[in-house]
Amino acid sequence: MLFRSDIVNPFFRSAEQHVALTALGVGVIAPPYALTGVDLPVLPAEVQSVFDDPTIHAVLDVGGEEAGASALGRYRPHIDRTGCKLYYVVNVFRPFSEDADQIIRQMERIAHRARLQPAGLINNSNLGPWTKPEQVLEGQRILQEVALRTGVPVVAVAGEEKVLQALEGLGVPFIPLNLMLKPEWME
Repeated sequence: MLFRSDIVNPFFRSAEQHVALTALGVGVIAPPYALTGVDLPVLPAEVQSVFDDPTIHAVLDVGGEEAGASALGRYRPHIDRTGCKLYYVVNVFRPFSEDADQIIRQMERIAHRARLQPAGLINNSNLGPWTKPEQVLEGQRILQEVALRTGVPVVAVAGEEKVLQALEGLGVPFIPLNLMLKPEWME
């Protein structure tokens, strides 16, 4: 079973799609106050289960901020024991991720707070439903510079399948995404 945990994000929360994700065989671990308007960087106790059961594949989305990274740092002994990896997912069109210097500073802060070093970078550069292949390529260019300067490799490109189909030859696997969370302001 795959679990998806989302702890810090007021706009795109897995808990909003709990029924749809469960129907797809994805378990959702969310704080008890999810969807209440309270947004605290706290991981619920159920997170421990992803480290105790080797048959579980999990994605822990702790947000791109130091608060979520601090909450994740609590699990470092379990992460080390199980061989889990930290991937730094970057959208170069988000504030504080617009160039290599900003990305490196933020990545270092998060790594310090999580007490984990990133195993790889994932290019998730997008402008939501308005994303064009050129924007993904711009993100790839910036992340290649980050990789060169830090030694942390770009390991994948994530995006909507229709956008990824227009890209070839990047030398990394694609992670096709099916966007399920679309706030009213994005419609």
